[in-house]
Amino acid sequence: MRKNRTTHMMAGILIIVFVAIFVVLTGRFIYIQATGEVNGVSLEEWAEQKRTSSYILPAERGKILDKNGMILAYDRPTYRMYAIIDETYSEDPENPRHVVDVDRTAEELAKVFETEPEVFRDSLQAGLQAEPPRFQVEFGNIGKQLTQKQKEEIEALGLPGIYFDESPMRFYPNGMFASHIIGFARETEIETEDGVKTEVTGIAGMERQMDEYLRGTNGYISYQRDLYNSKLLDPNEIIKEPEHGDDVYLTLDQKIQTLVDEALTTVEKKYDPERMTAVVMHAKTGEVLAMSSRPSYNPNNPANVENWYNDVVSTPIEPGSTVKMFTWAAAIEEGLYDGNELFKSGTYNVNEKIIPIRDVNEGKGWGLISYDEGFERSSNVAASKLVWEKIGTEKFLDYLHAFDVDKKTGIDLPGEVTGEILYNWPREKLTASFGQGSTVTPIQMMKAATSIANDGKMVKPYVISRIVDSTSGEVIEQNKPEVVSEPISKETAEQVRGLLRRAVEGEHATGKRFKLEDYSIGGKTGTAQIVGPDGKYMKGRENMIFSFLGMAPIEDPELVIFVSVQQPNLEIGEYGSMPVSFIVKNVMENSLHYLNIDPDESEVEEIERFEVPDFNGEEPEKIAQSMNENGIKVTVVGEGNTVTQANVEPGDKILPTKHVILVTDEPSMPDVTGWSKREVVQLAEMLDLQLESFGSGFVVLQSVEPNTPLREGSYLGIELLPPNEERDPVEETEENGSTEDEQIDGENENQDETN
Repeated sequence: MRKNRTTHMMAGILIIVFVAIFVVLTGRFIYIQATGEVNGVSLEEWAEQKRTSSYILPAERGKILDKNGMILAYDRPTYRMYAIIDETYSEDPENPRHVVDVDRTAEELAKVFETEPEVFRDSLQAGLQAEPPRFQVEFGNIGKQLTQKQKEEIEALGLPGIYFDESPMRFYPNGMFASHIIGFARETEIETEDGVKTEVTGIAGMERQMDEYLRGTNGYISYQRDLYNSKLLDPNEIIKEPEHGDDVYLTLDQKIQTLVDEALTTVEKKYDPERMTAVVMHAKTGEVLAMSSRPSYNPNNPANVENWYNDVVSTPIEPGSTVKMFTWAAAIEEGLYDGNELFKSGTYNVNEKIIPIRDVNEGKGWGLISYDEGFERSSNVAASKLVWEKIGTEKFLDYLHAFDVDKKTGIDLPGEVTGEILYNWPREKLTASFGQGSTVTPIQMMKAATSIANDGKMVKPYVISRIVDSTSGEVIEQNKPEVVSEPISKETAEQVRGLLRRAVEGEHATGKRFKLEDYSIGGKTGTAQIVGPDGKYMKGRENMIFSFLGMAPIEDPELVIFVSVQQPNLEIGEYGSMPVSFIVKNVMENSLHYLNIDPDESEVEEIERFEVPDFNGEEPEKIAQSMNENGIKVTVVGEGNTVTQANVEPGDKILPTKHVILVTDEPSMPDVTGWSKREVVQLAEMLDLQLESFGSGFVVLQSVEPNTPLREGSYLGIELLPPNEERDPVEETEENGSTEDEQIDGENENQDETN
């Protein structure tokens, strides 16, 4: 009885326990069924997530283009290769979707990559032998950043289990071209709520400055799928299209930028300077058409970069004598300037407590000369006397402020800094008049110079032309020229431009080497000392910054240019102005031709113009003979009997420098060797030719042989080179620069101009 009672009691306890467990489990099931949650996790959402695949639809990064629409930076697709090795991924054994034959796959891939099969075999075997075996494997760096061509070659092999992920890579088709302005972008890892993601991010230059506009917003696609990743019949597909980045158009002109880069590269090879800068700007709008610095880098592979800074906006230098144009402008604006007034050059001693100011020829000077001649000769004494005796040091400081040489220009480039006006002691106030002690950036000098080029109106420089929606083409933002102030009057600007012309063309000009062939140019040379590590000025004729600030055509400037070359390696008989003048002349001459600026007419104003006769129905040879007799170059296109088109109109009054092109009713290809691009463009427009040009300067090669009959729509390719490109242009400048005045000028420039 005792045993049965115990048995019944234990049985009852077990029944109660089992009932309790049943009630708890049933209650739990009822709760789960009622709420659809487990530990706060929605079963419906969990199931939805498990059977839903989501993929990012990457946004295309916006392009960077020049003012004419030439692409400077864009996303080029690259591919990452991976292999699926899990055989459960293959639904149909006859059409496998995983790697079936490791050895064959490795051998075929090795042929494409020109490497050993073990590179791929080891990765595949390691994935298969892992515990647990991997679903897929990748191939390290060799399988990344593949080109479209490589991808297509691999796909053509028909290897099962080999797949690709597409990702963009930023590409810069022109290499080093304007790299400090464009900058570069790279893939970077960014932490988000969903984990670490890889995005292309701007690192430097415009890529960083305009990253917000360029990057865009990714989209996505999601759908419900089965175990084998195939869409269900009702996949509940959701697609959000990506918002592609905006396109950024710069004010840069690819042709002019190329001229600048090519000139700097030539000088870099010849003289191996420590640093160089060059910037070309539209005189009336402030648009930067070209800007370059050396050392530079290739944004496609920015490795071992010597200089990240854009020196034009980020590196202040002593401007040297280029600042004298503003000293003379201040004196003229104040009504205190008489260009014919004489002063004693050589040495200027204000008082015994101030170190004397000396002219560039060791203080010997040139005796009594006029202030106009003093500007030609770049006299430090003349500049100092103007400030100390006529303008007054405080008033001159007001003008330096008015020209904004103490302020940032506000240019839309990252990293702009400002120089410093050193103006505490009497001698500093004197030396500021000729560019010693105080510092400025090249872009500050360019901004100030626009007031002289633009009849007193100083304009703000800018690099971003407009921002455009890449999808719709709608202009989102548009930059416009901005006049920031008028530090001088129109009359003063005109008078200073006259002085700048004398500084290039005058009898005693220091800038004779900068004279152009077809255009008048005015400007001021500069030779500034460099402060060494010990805080003292460095010695030696090469330890200088040689520069030029000028504008052309000088009567009504279209372009302003600044070039500086620091510490070039000069041979015996070479001067610091040689590398600078080579850059200025090549860039300005060819840029003005490219922009279709009419050659300067100032030297032929006295020559009688020729009136174009009525050539309709006339014989071409008869018209050509009449023009030739008046000194006009004429090219007759074809062997026809009548003139059908011409680049002039009957009644036009033309100068003897004009090249007239007469097209006959039977046109054939003329010999265009030596023609400018503008002349070939005129010919192509008249004959409706498909013109393609390579290079800049003048024609040296044409794709269509002379006397070949031409039809509308015919293709014509031409190659152009700057003048004398086949010879060493710098050595040629040296050979031709043999006049006595130029030799004296060279000696002067290599003296301590700022003392």
